[in-house]
Amino acid sequence: MPEASSDRSSYFPAIEKKYGKPVKFYLEALGKLGDAKYAEQISLLREKFGFSQTHANALVMYARGSTSSRRVATPEDYFLSLGGEREKTARAVFAAILSKYPDLELVIAWNQPMLRHGKDYIFGLMGAKNHLLLAPWGGISETVLTRLKGLKVNKKTVQIPVDWKIDAPLLRLMVKERLAQLGD
Repeated sequence: MPEASSDRSSYFPAIEKKYGKPVKFYLEALGKLGDAKYAEQISLLREKFGFSQTHANALVMYARGSTSSRRVATPEDYFLSLGGEREKTARAVFAAILSKYPDLELVIAWNQPMLRHGKDYIFGLMGAKNHLLLAPWGGISETVLTRLKGLKVNKKTVQIPVDWKIDAPLLRLMVKERLAQLGD
C-alpha cells in the first residue's frame, strides 16, 4: 500500500475493468450529486455500482480535487508540518530510537513517519492536535504496558503529551520487542 503509486488515477484501469464503464461515467454520476458530502458520494458508488471502499475512495477523492493520496513526501516534511513542541517531541522520539538502532530506515508510510527494517514496519508516530500517538508495530506487551503508567494506552497505540519527557529506554524496548517478533 504505502509503496504503491500515490496517484489516485492509477486505480482507473482497475475501476473500468471491474465495474464495466469508463471512469468518466462515474465522475459524471458523482457530479450529479452536486455538493454532496463525502459519505454520500461513497455510498452512491458502493450501493449503486458495487464499488469496493478502496475504489470508491480513490474516485471520490479524485473528484474532490485530491489527485494524490500522498500528503507529505519525507519525514522532514512531516515533522515540519507538526510544528512547535509536537515537532520537537516527534523528532526526539525517533532520535532516541535511531541512536540505538541506526540500521532502521525512517520512511513515510500511510502519510506518517515509520521506522522500517527491510520490508517490515517496526515503529510509527502520528501527530494529533493535542497529543502524539506512538505506534509500536506488533502490539504492546505486558512488559511495556507496566511502564506506561499515566499514559493513555489504546489497542495498538500509546498517547503521549506533546511535551512528553522522552523515555528512551521505553522506546527502545518497544523496538527491541518488535525486532524479536521478526526474528532479528
